[in-house]
Amino acid sequence: MNFASLEFAIFMIVVFLPYWVMNHRQQNYFLLVASYVFYAAWDWRFLSLILISTVINYWVGIALQTTQDVKKRRFYFIIALTTSLGILAVFKYFGFFVDSMGVLLELFGFNANLPILSIVLPVGISFYTFQTLSYTIDVYKKEIEPTRHFFDFALYVSFFPQLVAGPIERAKNLLPQVLSPRSLTYDQFSRGTFLILFGLFKKVVIADGIAGTVNAVYGMPDPTALDITLGTYLFALQIYCDFSAYSDIARGIAKLLGFELMTNFNLPYFSVNPREFWQRWHISLSTWLRDYLYIPLGGNRHGERRTQRNLMITMLLGGLWHGAAWNFVLWGFYQGAILSIHRIFTGRQAKKPLSSSRVLSFFIYLLKVAIFFQIICYGWLLFRATSFEQIADFTTTLLFNFSFAQGVSVSLPSISALLGILLLLVLEIFQYVSRTPHFYRKWAMPLRGLLYASLLFLLVAGTNNAPSDFIYFAF
Repeated sequence: MNFASLEFAIFMIVVFLPYWVMNHRQQNYFLLVASYVFYAAWDWRFLSLILISTVINYWVGIALQTTQDVKKRRFYFIIALTTSLGILAVFKYFGFFVDSMGVLLELFGFNANLPILSIVLPVGISFYTFQTLSYTIDVYKKEIEPTRHFFDFALYVSFFPQLVAGPIERAKNLLPQVLSPRSLTYDQFSRGTFLILFGLFKKVVIADGIAGTVNAVYGMPDPTALDITLGTYLFALQIYCDFSAYSDIARGIAKLLGFELMTNFNLPYFSVNPREFWQRWHISLSTWLRDYLYIPLGGNRHGERRTQRNLMITMLLGGLWHGAAWNFVLWGFYQGAILSIHRIFTGRQAKKPLSSSRVLSFFIYLLKVAIFFQIICYGWLLFRATSFEQIADFTTTLLFNFSFAQGVSVSLPSISALLGILLLLVLEIFQYVSRTPHFYRKWAMPLRGLLYASLLFLLVAGTNNAPSDFIYFAF
């Protein structure tokens, strides 16, 4: 059930209207049923996986609380860990590792005849697996108390606004909201509806509007260098608008239901280095990897070499989290490499004082943003490419066959998409300067009305764009 569909709009009305006439306990039961219906609309068969993950992690949470025996606690924790990661491994990575092993054996002259298991990837499995894992890890570390209300825990796992593509919520934030009575204020309602409108604008107008051009470039056998450049720049916009749109809509829906979800994106393309980028991009995943992988590996506590190792392991696994393909592993390696290089240089060089000229400092900042954006975009080329051969061909063309004379051979995005990109840029500049995503609420009503009207006008115009699923549904 796509957020940007009439089917979901009807579903949301059916959920929202009776929800606010129920008491707290009824609301939780109702939301749990609605969440299962929402997920079943994708494929009802995979509800069993959510139920298995819910039951195991709930039971382990209770077991961890009722015993202080170190060996028993470790045993219970391993059960939850192996169950959650085992389900993820079988359904997401089994075929990938079997295929990779077959290729490796053939390289050494063996006749690989490994079993082939064709499995449909369950939507959202990476997201709710990480969400349940964070709960069990926090209980194991005695950072939170487990809940004894099974249906409340089941709602925490399956809460439909963020079930399929995040944000990946922590039990510390979401579970108390499930357990406590909720109310809807005018402020929540207005901010929620704006987030939904803004998310739909980014998805329907921009992401769907430029998807055709991106697909054309990455589907061409021999694109020009300008084709590749245009397609990669547009993919950087597409994946940002597509994914941040889902997060915005999820947060907006949650507000309408009385919940507050974490911000998942904060102007990532205004970053000047990789560390800042990962503090702004997919924040729920980057903080999850930091807290549950990088820090337990040792973080930066055991010398520079181990720190570099921990960074690389974290980003490699972060890349693999995105998908069962070697280009995602390569993308993770690339992100780990630029983080390591940045750390080496910033660790050895003393910070230079900023220029006394504000104008000069501003232009230096713009230059840094522009340079780092090129670095990020090459990473998106690795991410979007369909094969290693395409990565090699595209890289060779960009480095050795770049020519303006060859021009662009693909069709440009729609007018609505181009206008949408311009409006988004203006709004993000306002947000950056004001240092708040709520800058528009300080505007005079006529100006705010103009903003809402512009978003609605472009949204209507963008309905002519070919609709597509959210990119992160595949992860």
